Amino acid sequence: MSNIKQQLYNICESFLNERANTLHEIIDGLQKSLQSETKSSAGDKHETGRVMLQLEREKAGNQFAAIQKQQELLVKTNINNSSTKIRLGSLVETSNGIYFLAISKGLVTLNNQPYFVIAPQSPIGKLLLGKQVDEEVVFNGKTIRIKSIS
Repeated sequence: MSNIKQQLYNICESFLNERANTLHEIIDGLQKSLQSETKSSAGDKHETGRVMLQLEREKAGNQFAAIQKQQELLVKTNINNSSTKIRLGSLVETSNGIYFLAISKGLVTLNNQPYFVIAPQSPIGKLLLGKQVDEEVVFNGKTIRIKSIS
């Protein structure tokens, strides 16, 4: 199981790094576009273009900040220590599938086995946190039993 946790952790890390790099490139491109915009005789049309570029840059900046928060959460994820209670870094086998508590990544398939990579602050993550083997949670009207935690 430890090997699976390491692989899932690495997938999360790569996912966040790729998103951060993409957003960084977008922000750089928008910044260059803003700098290359000069006053022209177009007037209001030109100003509207600048405002749109600034809004896009702000949106990308907010997305980049969210990625940085997820990266900080991932760094805090300890995959080496097992616990009898579900916590950040736990791999949890349930009657509904296998969950890895780290960041919000979604469904990941390793060796033909699906894993749900979820953040502890997600709705299902909040329900699972602190639970133990043989406990149950109800999510979307479905009872989910915890089979194992590693």
